[in-house]
Amino acid sequence: MTTAESTPQEQCSTGIQGAPAWYTEEQIVRAVPAERARRLLEATLRSGFRPEDDPARSNVPAGEGHLLLMPSVIGDWAGIKVASVSPGNPERDLPRIQATYMLMDSATLSLRALLEGNVLTTLRTPAISAVATDYLAPKEATKLVVFGTGPQALAHIAAFAEIRSFTEVVVCGRTLRKVDAAVDYARTLGFAARSGDASEVRDADVVVCTTSAAEPLFDGALVPDTACVVAMGSHEPQFRELDSALMGRAQVVVEDRATAMREAGDVIQAVADSSLHEDSLVGLADVVTGAVAPDETRPRVFKCVGMSWQDLAVAVGVVDPNA
Repeated sequence: MTTAESTPQEQCSTGIQGAPAWYTEEQIVRAVPAERARRLLEATLRSGFRPEDDPARSNVPAGEGHLLLMPSVIGDWAGIKVASVSPGNPERDLPRIQATYMLMDSATLSLRALLEGNVLTTLRTPAISAVATDYLAPKEATKLVVFGTGPQALAHIAAFAEIRSFTEVVVCGRTLRKVDAAVDYARTLGFAARSGDASEVRDADVVVCTTSAAEPLFDGALVPDTACVVAMGSHEPQFRELDSALMGRAQVVVEDRATAMREAGDVIQAVADSSLHEDSLVGLADVVTGAVAPDETRPRVFKCVGMSWQDLAVAVGVVDPNA
C-alpha cells in the first residue's frame, strides 16, 4: 500500500520512511467531517479541559506581514499552528493566510504529524459555533438568519443543519451574486432558503454573523428574547458585528473571558461603554458542563474568536479514530 493509499491512522504511525506523516486538506476533511469536529470540541470541554489554560496566541512581525503562533496542550497531545499573514499575497496569486499544524505527543514532545492548517480553521470555527448553539438555541428553532456569504457562512449553515431542523434559512449580504450562491447552497442541503435584510432578525430563532464588519450589522433591539446569536466574524478590538443594545441585554457566552477581552471587539466595546460588565461573561465550558444554565428570559449571544485548543482537538481527531 502506498502512502497516498494508506489511511490517516496508518500514515501517522509510519509516515514517509519513518518521518512524521503529512495530512492534506482532503485527508483531514475525510477523517473529521463537520459533525465529528463538533463532537470532538464538545468532548474536550466535557473532559474538564479549561480554555483559560490555553496560551494566548502570539503575533510576531515577519517580512511583509506577520506570523500567528497558536500552541496548546490537551492530555496526551500538544501542538502548535503556525499561520502566516501576508497582505500582499493576493497580488502574487497566493493566499493571504497560510497555515501548518505541528502535532506532538505531550510526554516527549516528539513530532507525530504535520497537517495543512487552514482546513483546521475551516473545520473548528463552525464546529465551536455549533457546540454553543446546540446549548443556547431553542430546541424548536425553525428560522436561521445568516449574515455573510463566504466560506464560513456556508460552513455554518452546514454545521447548524446537524443540530436543528430549520425550515427557513435567510441569507443577508452586500453582493447579490454571492447571496444567490449562498442561497443555492442552502437549498442543496434541503432548506427553504432566500435572501433577506437586517430586519429579518426580528423573528429569527438563530442568527449567525460571519463577516469582517467594523460596525454592527443590525439593530440589536429587534432580536427576540428567545433567540441565539452567534458572532464569529470580526475578531479585532476595533471591529464589531453586534451593537451594545444587544450585548447589554443578552447573556453573553465566550470561549474564555480573558481572550474575549483581548480580541473580541463586540465584547470590548460594550464593556467600554458600560452596556456590558466583564464579570457577567459566561465561559462556554461552564455551559457545556452544566455549571451555568442558559438564560431563556433574554437573548443568548455566543461571541468567539477561535482558540488554539480547538485546532489541537480537531488535529488529534485526524490521527486518532478513537478520539
